[in-house]
Amino acid sequence: MGGRTTRERVVAQGEAALPAEGRGVPAPLMVLGAIASVQLGAAFAKTIFDQLGSGGAVFLRAAFAALILLCVWRPRLGGLSRSDLAAVVTFGLVLAGMNWAFYSSIERIPLAVAVTIEFIGPLGVAVAGSRRLVDGLWVLLAGAGVVLLMGGLGGGGLDPFGAALAGLAGLGWASYILVSQRVGKVVPGGAGLSAAMAIAAVALLPVGVASAGTTLLHPHLLLTGAAIGLLSSALPYALEFAALRRLPAKVFGVLMSLEPAAAAVAGLIVLHETLVPRELAGIALVVLASAGSTRSAREKT
Repeated sequence: MGGRTTRERVVAQGEAALPAEGRGVPAPLMVLGAIASVQLGAAFAKTIFDQLGSGGAVFLRAAFAALILLCVWRPRLGGLSRSDLAAVVTFGLVLAGMNWAFYSSIERIPLAVAVTIEFIGPLGVAVAGSRRLVDGLWVLLAGAGVVLLMGGLGGGGLDPFGAALAGLAGLGWASYILVSQRVGKVVPGGAGLSAAMAIAAVALLPVGVASAGTTLLHPHLLLTGAAIGLLSSALPYALEFAALRRLPAKVFGVLMSLEPAAAAVAGLIVLHETLVPRELAGIALVVLASAGSTRSAREKT
């Protein structure tokens, strides 16, 4: 989005730590693969809601994502000041709240709709403080998209609590972007993210236990949770690391705007969630607004 998203920033900070792989694969295809991986991870997480509830699923996602990320980036926090440590803890709590709200929302509304509403958060960060007419137009376009998703001006057709939770996840995403800027200055590369994900997993443990209890220990569900953590964290970050070596950040940002569309495809294939034309039009408007705000933000900087 405007400025760098957390994923984009972590990728750029950690590029030197990884070998140069994937040179034969076009960089845009890697980004699309990363997007597909994230959305498939969310879709597969929804398939275990019947056994674990959204709380159990989000805990397993965070726990396995933390384990994977800690294997890649081992944070060293011993030399940080209290304020810096507080920033890392805040980052983890924001991450926990964002994921809890998102998983709770997709328990009630289609995956693609939740992802689209959530996108309003980073779009708001992109245009915050801008007085340019074009940025106002992107906001209006996104707002029109959300109105369509909600069922038009008359409302109806969409669970309002689910939509509110998706909006809360979007607010968490906006906070996630802003807090990560602070953490990225004191903890290099992906170490700040791995520490924050570990904190998020600990914070979500009571939620997971309350939702699923000992069912969390079922081997099949643990294996599914590990796959979700891999799809949602390790694989997309690896693909993005490789892609950003050869892809302009502006192009990366525009491609990332396709996430709601990818969510619609993942929801259809994995969950058999179909969308009506009004909802598809709403998603298209938000994707266009996101891509447009990203391009205009790059031109401004």
